[in-house]
Amino acid sequence: MARALALATVCLLAAGLSSTAGQGLFGAPPANAPADNAAPATPVAASPPAENARAAPLRPGSPTAVVKPFYEHVGLELDPAQRSHFVDPAKSVLDKSDALRKSGQGECLDPNMALDNAAYDRAEIDNSLKTVEAVKGDEAKVIVAFVVAGNPHRLEWKFKKVDGDWKISDLLSVTGEWALSQYQCE
Repeated sequence: MARALALATVCLLAAGLSSTAGQGLFGAPPANAPADNAAPATPVAASPPAENARAAPLRPGSPTAVVKPFYEHVGLELDPAQRSHFVDPAKSVLDKSDALRKSGQGECLDPNMALDNAAYDRAEIDNSLKTVEAVKGDEAKVIVAFVVAGNPHRLEWKFKKVDGDWKISDLLSVTGEWALSQYQCE
């Protein structure tokens, strides 16, 4: 059964991450979610949907490998030491947020954006976390889905390849209808 579900997930990905066929895996996007004008991406890896199925080995340097630490350490996306993992527009917003914080004028970003600003329950997130990675040329997406307190969350991490390395260019919450690139931290 687990293998059949994993195969079904890959087949859905082949139809395109933004198609209605893939909505059963991660739920339908909100009516006014940020637009995705990118062409369908080629699926590279998917985590199995069954709880007792084994995850495919994580490829070092892959977009999914870049995202993984943000789910192991809450708030890591706001750590200036992690800024090397980001490019514009996300990097500019994070840099402006750092400057605002240092000036003593307050905070601009929520401390757990990778968790869609949901309450942190490590066991619940670890048990429900699913990722799907898709790469098309020098761009990639990692869709992350998890459940907290019975509420499903879905985020999309967008990547660009820069000098051979995958860098995060934006983080969008399909569930919460926000995008990191849309924040004005000034």
